[in-house]
Amino acid sequence: MVNYFGTDGIRGKVGIEPITADFFLKLGWAVGSVLAQKNKNPSVVIGKDTRVSGYLFESALEAGFLSAGVDVGLLGPMPTPAIAYLTQTYGATVGVVISASHNHFQDNGVKFFSNKGFKLSDQDQKDIEKRLSEPMVSVTSENIGKAIRHEQSLGRYIDFCKHTFDKDIDLSSLSIVVDCANGATYHIAKDVFSELGANTTLIHNQPDGFNINLGCGATNTHSLQQTVLEKKCDLGIAFDGDGDRLMMVDSKGDKIDGDELVFIIAKAWQAQNRLKNNTVVGTKMTNLGVRHGYKDLGIDFIETDVGDRFVMQQMQKSNAVLGGESSGHIICLEQTTSGDGIIAALQVLEVLVKSGKTLNALKSEVQKYPQVLINVKTKEKIDLPQHQALQKARLEVETSLGEVGRVLIRASGTEPLIRVMVEGKDLDLVQESAEKLAATLI
Repeated sequence: MVNYFGTDGIRGKVGIEPITADFFLKLGWAVGSVLAQKNKNPSVVIGKDTRVSGYLFESALEAGFLSAGVDVGLLGPMPTPAIAYLTQTYGATVGVVISASHNHFQDNGVKFFSNKGFKLSDQDQKDIEKRLSEPMVSVTSENIGKAIRHEQSLGRYIDFCKHTFDKDIDLSSLSIVVDCANGATYHIAKDVFSELGANTTLIHNQPDGFNINLGCGATNTHSLQQTVLEKKCDLGIAFDGDGDRLMMVDSKGDKIDGDELVFIIAKAWQAQNRLKNNTVVGTKMTNLGVRHGYKDLGIDFIETDVGDRFVMQQMQKSNAVLGGESSGHIICLEQTTSGDGIIAALQVLEVLVKSGKTLNALKSEVQKYPQVLINVKTKEKIDLPQHQALQKARLEVETSLGEVGRVLIRASGTEPLIRVMVEGKDLDLVQESAEKLAATLI
C-alpha cells in the first residue's frame, strides 16, 4: 500500500503522480467511500487557494465525492483555517483544502479536516489509503451526491475572525501593511483589520493563479519590510498562500518570526492567567534562546516533531491552549482549531494595544540565538543515522558548541530536502558548523 500522506496532507508537482486529475478523482471517491461507510448522509466542503490548478482539482475531487454518494459544498478561494471553521459551521463530515501552502504555483496538494475542525487522524488516513488501492466503483444513479455553492462563506469567516478579538478595544491607533502572498487571504484580510479600526494597506493581493507566494508573503518578507519603512507604518503582517502561517515586521523593518510571536502571546496570556497549564508547545526547530525565555518565566515548554499536526496533537494531550512553529504556524486553541494567520495576528495586536508597547519592544523581551538553516537537495533518500561522514561531523560540531548550542538534521516531509539547522550564541561558529554539516551531504 502506497503512503500518500506526508506531514501535512498530500502535496507535490502538478501533473506528476499523485498530483493529477485522475488521482484526485479517485481520492475524492476513496475519502467519500470511507465517509459513507462510517456516517449516515455524509457531506464535505471544498475550498482552495488561488493557484491556477485549483480549478482542475476542485472539479476532480467534486466528481469523486459525488460518485461515492457524498454531497459537496463548494467554498471557492478560502484560507486553510477557514475550511477548519466552515466544516463545523456547515455541519459537514469532512473539510477539504486544495493547496500547497507556501509552495509556488507549480505545486498543489490537499488537506483534510474532521467535523470538529482538526486534521484527520492517522487511522483515517490509513483507511483512505487502503481504499485508494481498491477499484473505483460509483454508487448507483439514484444515490449520486449533490453539489451546491455556499455563497455566504466569506462573511461568516470574516465575522468569526473579528469575534476572536477583544470587543472592548480597537486598532484605530495602528497603521498596518498586510501582505496576502497573492493567496487565499486576498479578499478577507483588509475587511478583518479595517473593520476593527486599523489603517490598513494591502500588498500582494492581486492573485492571477501563478503569482502565489512569488517573492512575497510569510516566506519572503523583503517587500513587506520595505513597504513598512517607506510608509512609516507601525507594523506589517505577512501570510502565506493558504493563510495558515504568520510573520510580522516591526516599525524598524525587522522581521518577527513564529517563535517570537508565540512568546509574545504566551507572556501576555500568562500575566492574564489565560495560559492554560502554564504550557507552550513548540517543535524541534523552536529557537534555543526562546526556550530559555520560557524557562525564565516559569513556562513549561514541550517539544514535538516539526509540523502543526504534531503541535496540535501534543496541545490536546497536554491540555495546552497555545503552540506554534518558527515557520509561522501558530495555534490559539481557545480561538480556533487550527493554525490561523489572521487569528494569530489579532492575538498579537491585542497584546500590542493593551500593553501600549511597540512590536519592537515586545520582540526585545526575548533574545533569540543565531540560527542557520541550510536546505540540501537530495536525489535519493538518505539514511541519516547511518551516514558516517555526517555523524562524525555532527559529533565534532556538538562538541564545539557545548551547552549553548544545538544541532538538528532532518528530512523534509514535503520536499526532497535534508534540513540542516545549527544554533548557538556565536553566529560565526554557527554558520561554519552548518556549512560543515551540509557539505557532508553534497
